Amino acid sequence: MAFEVSADAYAQFMGRYSSPLASALVDLVDVREGQRALDVGCGPGALTDVLVSRLGAANVCAADPSQSFVTALRRRAPQVDVRLASAEDLPFADATFDLTLAQLVVHFMADPVAGLRQMARVTRPGGRVAASVWDLGGGNGPLATFWRAARDVDPDVDDESGLAGAAQGQLATLFADADMADALSTDLWVTVRHPTFEQWWEPFTFGVGPAGDHVARLTSAARADLRERCRELLPQAPFNVTAMAWTTWWSKPADPGTSPAAAAGLPKPRSSDGGSR
Repeated sequence: MAFEVSADAYAQFMGRYSSPLASALVDLVDVREGQRALDVGCGPGALTDVLVSRLGAANVCAADPSQSFVTALRRRAPQVDVRLASAEDLPFADATFDLTLAQLVVHFMADPVAGLRQMARVTRPGGRVAASVWDLGGGNGPLATFWRAARDVDPDVDDESGLAGAAQGQLATLFADADMADALSTDLWVTVRHPTFEQWWEPFTFGVGPAGDHVARLTSAARADLRERCRELLPQAPFNVTAMAWTTWWSKPADPGTSPAAAAGLPKPRSSDGGSR
């Protein structure tokens, strides 16, 4: 997977969507002054930045397996403890954090269940574990138009819809498999304005993630075909892209007699149509 890219390339490609999502995720888990938080799979730091703004740099740690992202975040936020590490092998002691969050990471973990178990391990009793994954399986992800165009050009294209946690209910199932069966789920929505088609398209050529890998493998002619099919499918600029992320969170029992659901203390989860469930 192509994530050994510059922080700037990633920020232009996915940061435009992940930054507003980070604010929504932090609001959901009810971040409060005095808590300690860990950003798992931090990338160049979209979620880290929001956590720092709420908790202060001294109370935020981050981890990512990409050296380029770790280096960039250390330079930009020197007071944050940033580690080069995968989710499956977090270099932190048991029960260290009040909040352990993974934004847009679970579907790229080599072993999502192991990664989630590590997140639970480093979380204190009474603390929260939360993760979000774009709706890549249901067609509401930010790259939905790109992948639709790619399938139109090549019906055999390997898109992201089969990644772990990408379809409805799958993230909650992964939490349950990681011994967090009482986790709660909802969906988070973001809308991003694109002033021109070129501003939307260019980041796909930076080689970031599965979409960037796909574009990089195309011939010049095939890339031009894909670009023009994307233009046909999108509204005339300026246009908005609205995207949804499946989101699941779990509260670690404060003691053996407290259920995670009772300890959650969070808003009642919503169904995708806005109702309760």
